[in-house]
Amino acid sequence: MTPHMTDQASDHILIVDDDREIRELLTTYLVRNGLRVTAVPTGRHMRASLESSGPFDLVILDLMLPGEDGLALCRDLRSG
Repeated sequence: MTPHMTDQASDHILIVDDDREIRELLTTYLVRNGLRVTAVPTGRHMRASLESSGPFDLVILDLMLPGEDGLALCRDLRSG
């Protein structure tokens, strides 16, 4: 799965959610409101996006991700 990206604004939002419909809904809403969005399904994809597309102004993080949960990912973000 590849991240969805737009080039509309300087504010860059990272969405991490395993539910495709939620990712698409949030992406559509944020892009319509002038924000640049990268949306990914897993923590592994989140880390890759942070390395390749970061920094991000905001991360919207699902807490109930399969595998590595959102709280652990949030701790990693805060410590890094």
